[in-house]
Amino acid sequence: MIQLEMLSKVFRKGSRKVRALDGIGLQVEQGEFVVIRGPSGSGKTTLLLAVGGMLRPTSGRIAIGGRDVYAMSERERARFRAENVGFVFQMFHLVPYLTLLENVLLARGTRPGGAPRERALELLKRLGLSDRRSHRPSELSAGEKQRTAIARALLNEPKVILADEPTGNLDPDNAEEVIEALAGYHRGGGTILLVTHGTSADRHAGRVVKLRAGRMETPDPEGKAHDPAA
Repeated sequence: MIQLEMLSKVFRKGSRKVRALDGIGLQVEQGEFVVIRGPSGSGKTTLLLAVGGMLRPTSGRIAIGGRDVYAMSERERARFRAENVGFVFQMFHLVPYLTLLENVLLARGTRPGGAPRERALELLKRLGLSDRRSHRPSELSAGEKQRTAIARALLNEPKVILADEPTGNLDPDNAEEVIEALAGYHRGGGTILLVTHGTSADRHAGRVVKLRAGRMETPDPEGKAHDPAA
């Protein structure tokens, strides 16, 4: 489903080079729920943006569903992303002057066909937000905002959800509701790649992969992690 091959990303800061990702290799199968965990500055968000087609890597290859993400033109990549990938971010990214329902429908864009309003209402019901559909983001709790963002991510029935610290701004109760919402998508056959520094998603994940200083730590036969650079 998702294949990363020798993925690297180097940023320039003045005369200095900062290697945010360093030779990442990872394969996520269809229907997997994979957590990538690492401390701040480990390259988690850089990795997710690269996988989502929003940040071109310096070297390496990313394929989703067998298609090389960065071999596409920008227009092709945008269309592929809209049709196949849903994003959930820590900061929600809701439009403040739109209602909850209107924010969910933004994911549809100008795509023709289908019944997006009916699907949006069904998603809001599933996520316990039906009675809030006419409210604006300022009237919602942090957990409700994030569940709205999940509904928006699910509107186009994506093959994969990419989640960047989706519980980072939430208290434990709201965090559990958000993780359970993502787990429901996974139980329905969806693929999830979630990056975080916490452990709230671990019990739902099939795998937890550790990232440190832009490199993956992989388990040895005894189950202990080691740094491939060591």
